[in-house]
Amino acid sequence: MKKLMYIFLVLSVLTGCKEKKDAGAMKGMPTLAISVAKPIVKDITLTKDYPGYLTTEKTVNLVARVNGTLQSVSYAPGGRVKKGQLLFVIEPTLYNDKVAQAEAELKTAQAQLEYARNNYSRMKEAVKSDAVSQIQVLQSESSVTEGVAAVSNAEAALSTARTNLGYCYVRAPFDGTISKATVDVGSYVGGSLQPVTLATIYKDNQMYAYFNVADNQWLSMLMSSSPQNGTETSKLPRTVTVNLGKDGRQSYPATLDYLSPNVDLNTGTLTVRANLDNPEGILKSGLYVSITLPYGEQKQAILVNSASIGTDQLGKYLYVVNDSNIVRYRHITIGQLIGDSLRQVTDGLSPQERYVTKALMKVRDGMKIHPVD
Repeated sequence: MKKLMYIFLVLSVLTGCKEKKDAGAMKGMPTLAISVAKPIVKDITLTKDYPGYLTTEKTVNLVARVNGTLQSVSYAPGGRVKKGQLLFVIEPTLYNDKVAQAEAELKTAQAQLEYARNNYSRMKEAVKSDAVSQIQVLQSESSVTEGVAAVSNAEAALSTARTNLGYCYVRAPFDGTISKATVDVGSYVGGSLQPVTLATIYKDNQMYAYFNVADNQWLSMLMSSSPQNGTETSKLPRTVTVNLGKDGRQSYPATLDYLSPNVDLNTGTLTVRANLDNPEGILKSGLYVSITLPYGEQKQAILVNSASIGTDQLGKYLYVVNDSNIVRYRHITIGQLIGDSLRQVTDGLSPQERYVTKALMKVRDGMKIHPVD
């Protein structure tokens, strides 16, 4: 028993010596140099991002409006075409013959009308001397009326024949980009109730970006853009930014030009449209994009380096350094990302406080550091 007491006493002495040694070592350790900074305070624009998609200003299917064999295709698939440029030719021979036939019928009708008019004039003179009867005069007058109608019918037939002949030559209705032909040269087109689509042309010098905004978000943005809550914008701006790609580095300015007059009951959203220029034809219909919608101005916003913000089970936090150079863990509330590296802090940090900018893994709450601005 006495031997056991001696062993416990020796262990206690050894443990006490080790603790004193560790404390002395900690006391002698140099203070870490840690980068710190004060937050940036400046006015910012409040924005929200929404997913959307692009469409062209116009999309037109070029169809075969007459029957016949496709004789030629005169464009490069996927290329740009000019308004009025000849694209397709559909066997015009038959329709040329119909135009010639209609022209001949019109000349015949005009000649018959001229004869009827001359005959009617002679009849009116002859009836004065009782050389002809009144019935003959009425018959000649009726022939004139019939001749006028025949000329009108012939003119209409000629117009129809010329129109059909024009349909044999399919031209671009506007400047744009055209798809490949859906029908090969030599194929017969037409002959059915459903017109045959030859190609699709896109007027893409201007694009539309469509996106949906939830009704409650739209109302909250309208309220946020009022003079309360530190903002001074009285209404939503008309200028937005369309971002292409996951990183959003390709951005295009756009202008809001349409807001749906009602909320979709199925989705609870409003449809919004913005238009943007596409002079080089880089943007394509159907591309998915994100739209950055500004809705107000925040005065004196507090901004910190986004890389300085940590995340744990409680949310977002910063390591704040007090006047005694002691690190303190601080839970914060963040706002939107500004640019590529700054994040708005809406609660938990004052403009005069310093925070740790780098080496978050090297610091902990209560640790004394040597701050480096």
